[in-house]
Amino acid sequence: METIDLSNLRPAAGSRRPRKRLGRGIGSGTGKTSGRGHKGRGARSGGNTPPGYEGGQMPLQRRLPKFGFTNPTRVTYEIITLSQLDRFAAGSVVDVEALVGAGLVRKGRPVKLLGNGAVSRPVTLKIDKASASARAAVVAAGGSVETPGTGAAQEG
Repeated sequence: METIDLSNLRPAAGSRRPRKRLGRGIGSGTGKTSGRGHKGRGARSGGNTPPGYEGGQMPLQRRLPKFGFTNPTRVTYEIITLSQLDRFAAGSVVDVEALVGAGLVRKGRPVKLLGNGAVSRPVTLKIDKASASARAAVVAAGGSVETPGTGAAQEG
């Protein structure tokens, strides 16, 4: 049996058909109109039917009402909870880079702290936003929350 390499590669027998040569005389079977029939849109060059075309009837996408709205200025926050803060050592400074390193949030988005769960040790948080209940819980545990909007840090 012959070994196969790049110099003797061939397609399997019967797997490739010769291309159809259109408009090459009446004896070829595809002469004159070249399999396009007589006249009309389908016989012309570029004469195909666009997607959604319904023969002149009002198309479905124009019959249905428009709906919905996408707010271009919406801010989507990455969420962390109080219970997730127990991964960090007591008294440590937890900022967005530390949260990304711990795999809690994705890089490039603002971070918001929510008050689900409880925090057992004091931590200094430097994040974008925090709910009132979460801020109170961190301060009660002896930590502090620093957000850009509040100016000074709130400490316990």
